[in-house]
Amino acid sequence: MHLKFSQDIKLLLQSLVEKPLTLGDILTETSERGFSLVIALLVLPFLFPVPPGLTGPFGGACLLLSMQMMLGRRSPWLPKKISRYKFPRSFSQTLLQNLQRVTKILEKICRPRLLKIAEHPYIWRFNGFCISWLAVLLISPVPLTNPIPAIGILLLAIATIESDGLLMCIGYIFTVLTTLLFGLIIYFLWLAPSLILA
Repeated sequence: MHLKFSQDIKLLLQSLVEKPLTLGDILTETSERGFSLVIALLVLPFLFPVPPGLTGPFGGACLLLSMQMMLGRRSPWLPKKISRYKFPRSFSQTLLQNLQRVTKILEKICRPRLLKIAEHPYIWRFNGFCISWLAVLLISPVPLTNPIPAIGILLLAIATIESDGLLMCIGYIFTVLTTLLFGLIIYFLWLAPSLILA
């Protein structure tokens, strides 16, 4: 089974190898699906070791796009400085290799399902809300946690592209569990000084 997600992003990343491609170019080429495609592209690096300095810009762009989804926008917009960002060729090649691993898993579990949920008029906004919250957790200063919200964002972005209501529900559960986990981590970090002093 060939997913729209894997087909679209593979084509885009193959283009990156041939010539530098900007986030603005991707948004222009993919129209409405550009929201989820670019969000997925922005969080993929967080599943693997991330080069220093990417968390803020990539997480910020992801948050901006998902907030637009939450507000019901269907045409994505990014500030010129972000939309003109060009993926370095070596970085895009690494991203493509990592994408191939992720896609093999996704092709086994993704397909259009529970369409009453996936195509509900308010689901677009709710997915935007969940992705926005996960993006906030992604860029939060909690150490060594980047891959956790990134997985949730990726699940919801792909579920939106593929109209997979079941995967969306899994993404919602993952969002709740991630929130609880971050709450526990922050609570224990808050307790740590008093425990050390004791």
